[in-house]
Amino acid sequence: MTKKIAVLVGSLRKESLTRKYAQAIAAVLPPSLQCEFVELGDLPLYNQDLDDAGTPPAAWTAFRDALRSADAVLFVTPEYNRSIPGALKNAIDVGSRPWGHSIWDRKPSAVVSQSPGAIGGFGANHHVRQTMVALNSPVMAGPEMYIGGSAGFLAEDGTVNNEQTRTLLTTFGAAFEQWVEANARQG
Repeated sequence: MTKKIAVLVGSLRKESLTRKYAQAIAAVLPPSLQCEFVELGDLPLYNQDLDDAGTPPAAWTAFRDALRSADAVLFVTPEYNRSIPGALKNAIDVGSRPWGHSIWDRKPSAVVSQSPGAIGGFGANHHVRQTMVALNSPVMAGPEMYIGGSAGFLAEDGTVNNEQTRTLLTTFGAAFEQWVEANARQG
């Protein structure tokens, strides 16, 4: 059975390395996983007063609906200052509220991080994991995916330019398919 995967890209730039890697991963995922990129750039900062008043911004509602209908989430993020980009953290917060109505609860997820630096966004990867575990999202433990030196593995058109990286992304995709199936929500 086909599963809908919401892909959240932590970088807002249209031509970011992170977006290119997200597209490359989406292209090699097994056919049972259908990706839908859910944009974060138009989400107003989370403010509980708006939920309490029953007046959440339309962008929050659209985001929550898109994620609610997804079977799983794939986070693809750069690292900003050893942590999560602000837009991604805001999206996670928007999805976690109002209290008791988190869209993340029991929704399987996986995290890929990339960085031109050597450690491949390790800090951001683990901060996303830590946050999602706190929100009761089963986060795929392995294979972990940190793409260090990321600028060197993409051709000018954004495609992966070497077989080893393609193999790693494909292996990750196959593991994610198994993770989603094993952790699919029932009812």
